[in-house]
Amino acid sequence: MVLELYLDLLSQPCRAVFIFAKKNNIPFIIRSMEMLKGQLFSEEFNKVNILRKVPVLKDGDFILEESTAILLYLTRKYNTPSHWYPPDMKKRARVDEFLAWQHSNLRPCAAKILWLRVVIPLFLGQQIPSEKVQDALEELNISLQKLDEKFLQDRPFIIGSEISLADLVAITELMQVNTRTWDKLPELTKWPPCLTRIFSLFHSRWAPVGTSSTAAPSSSNGASVWRWRWARSSSWRPMRASLMRRSSRTSPSTHRSRPR
Repeated sequence: MVLELYLDLLSQPCRAVFIFAKKNNIPFIIRSMEMLKGQLFSEEFNKVNILRKVPVLKDGDFILEESTAILLYLTRKYNTPSHWYPPDMKKRARVDEFLAWQHSNLRPCAAKILWLRVVIPLFLGQQIPSEKVQDALEELNISLQKLDEKFLQDRPFIIGSEISLADLVAITELMQVNTRTWDKLPELTKWPPCLTRIFSLFHSRWAPVGTSSTAAPSSSNGASVWRWRWARSSSWRPMRASLMRRSSRTSPSTHRSRPR
C-alpha cells in the first residue's frame, strides 16, 4: 500500500515532509489540504486526524501526526542516508536540540510575517500597519542571529559538513517569509554564513530536482541568489503554486500529485 501524506504546502512542517520524501525517492500520494478553506475541520479529515492538523502520514492502518515524528519515521522505515539523522549520539543530539528550539523560536517568528503580510490581509481586505510588520521582522532577525551564533557558527551545516533534518527544517521555516521582505532583514542581506551555506548549498547539492540551467544573477547578495534559485527550481512548483493561490483573490484549485 502506497504511503499517503496529508499536506498543505502553505505550512512549514508540511513542506519539510514533502521535500524530504521527494529527495529520498519515497513513493507517496499527496492528499492536498487547504487550511484557509477550512478543510482541516471537515468530517472526512476528522476521521484521519482528530487533532485537525497537518502534516499527517497514513501508512495502511497506521496514522502518524507531528512533522518531527513523521520525518523520523521516514528515516527509519526507508533507511534514508544517515546524514539526515546521524547514528553518532552527539550529532543526533544536536539535531534534536535544533528541532526542539526552532519550534518555539524560528517558527513563530517566520510564520507571523506570513500572517501579517498575506493571510490577515487576505481575510480582512486591507494591509496590516507597516510598524507591526517591522516589529515582526525585528523579532525574526533576533532568531536568525541565534541560528547563526548558536547553531551554524562556522560550520557548513548545523551539525557539520553534511545536511541533516535540522537544516531542512530551518530552510522550510525561512521559506515562510514573503520574498519581498528579504532585503529588509539585516541578518539575511548581510549574512552569507546563513544564506550561502544553507540555501545555496541545499539547492546546489541536495535539491530534489536541479535548478534551472539559466545563469544565476551575478551578485554576492545571498537573498537575491536564494530568490533566483527558488523561483527557477522545478521541485518547488507545487509549493510555489500553493502559496500563490493563497495570496491571490482567486478561488484556489486543489493540487494533487504523485511525486516521481
